[in-house]
Amino acid sequence: MYLGIDLGTSAVKAVIVDNGEVVAEASASLEVSRPGPRMSEQSPEDWWQATDAAVRQLKDFAPGVDAIGLSGQMHGAVLLDDRGSVLRNAILWNDGRSQAECSELEDAVDVAALTGNRAMPGFTAPKLLWVGRHEPEIFARTRTVLLPKDYLRYRMTGEFASDMSDAAGTLMLDVGGRCYSERMLAATGLSLSHMPRLVEGSEIAGELRSEVADGWRLKRVPVVGGAGDQAAGAVGAGAVVEGVSFLSLGTSGVYFVPDSTYRPNPMGGVHAFCHALPGMWHQMSVILSAASALTWVTGLTGADSEAALIDEVESSGTGPRSVYFLPYLSGERTPHNDANALGAFVGLDHDVDRAQLAHAVLEGVAFALADGQRVLEEAGANIGEVSVIGGGARSVYWGRILSAALGRPLTYREDAAVGPALGAARLAALGHRGGDPAEVCPQAPVVETVAASPEETERSAARFATYRALYEDLKDRFPALHIA
Repeated sequence: MYLGIDLGTSAVKAVIVDNGEVVAEASASLEVSRPGPRMSEQSPEDWWQATDAAVRQLKDFAPGVDAIGLSGQMHGAVLLDDRGSVLRNAILWNDGRSQAECSELEDAVDVAALTGNRAMPGFTAPKLLWVGRHEPEIFARTRTVLLPKDYLRYRMTGEFASDMSDAAGTLMLDVGGRCYSERMLAATGLSLSHMPRLVEGSEIAGELRSEVADGWRLKRVPVVGGAGDQAAGAVGAGAVVEGVSFLSLGTSGVYFVPDSTYRPNPMGGVHAFCHALPGMWHQMSVILSAASALTWVTGLTGADSEAALIDEVESSGTGPRSVYFLPYLSGERTPHNDANALGAFVGLDHDVDRAQLAHAVLEGVAFALADGQRVLEEAGANIGEVSVIGGGARSVYWGRILSAALGRPLTYREDAAVGPALGAARLAALGHRGGDPAEVCPQAPVVETVAASPEETERSAARFATYRALYEDLKDRFPALHIA
């Protein structure tokens, strides 16, 4: 029996897996602080309290747990002093304040050659440069830099460790070599002494501290390396071999393609990261607002819930009309790497109603993912079959819009919303008892395959061209629109 813990942006989720099946799950919500324009932060202490609350809900299963796996939101910067105390709130993955620091890094070193990725404000390294410039006293006191899930590990085990997949998102890793890049660390003002040791996702990285074990009614079980949320989601979805890809419709939107070969394409904004399993990498395109854009328009228009709003769109028969939506509510990552990008409705008139706005949001997210698919294909990605996971996977109606935009069928599977927490538990199983990852991490049974009609696909392709042109028309306007 294995416990998987996923530290998300909006909640911590914990699941118990017994003989490969999820037998219990629990969650505790989180809030995001936005202290300024393009800023997004959370308190690491809130993460710990939410984790404690979620795991305690599973107390009836706790005594049988043999190992723990961790998953978490990537790129966040947790700064600790020499006593292991948190120095400031963590700067999150969707924080866009460090655009200038990205340019500074790329002027100082060949970031793409060293890491296989472009410098983007979401990554950890430019965040640290920002802290060094704007909060020099805090930066000077920093002795250890941890990623979000690795802070949970520290609280659970007392160990400073990170896995390859999550560490790849710091922009301080030689991704092809699966080790830190000392030149990137130096450019960020750090050294190897500031960083946690590296392990593979299925490698044991510590043991639960006795006081934590007692509080959770667990034995002092091992805690494995785990994974960044997307790599953990891939393990949960069975995307552990080439040709088995997925779309994740969570707060962000991710197109994830596993690969046994390291294939960077930094100029297209594609992320080339280590997978959670030894000898595997993956390519990934990322948009920063996916299901969160639907949540936003739901609140904006006063709908009862996201599901109710999608039902309203479907029952109204609303299809593509004059309205387009650019889903850049938190900036844009793949393919444009534009932290200044903003969301936009274009094509409004007096006849536009709530259902049409909502349809435009669903389609805009689909088009943003199609933009990512375009550069993945340019990089030679072996996409193959694509499954849909995450909270947005609950809507097959949205899946039809996605299928039309991507020009390919999409597979929906059981437990598609569990994702990273299940993957974390599977990594715990691999670390505890070993085995073939393809057998320990199978794909879930297919519930439905969604395929748009040729007519829908053709119409979507024409609208996609307009969508891409709208970004080009507006991109030079975005920087001046930000309120200081």
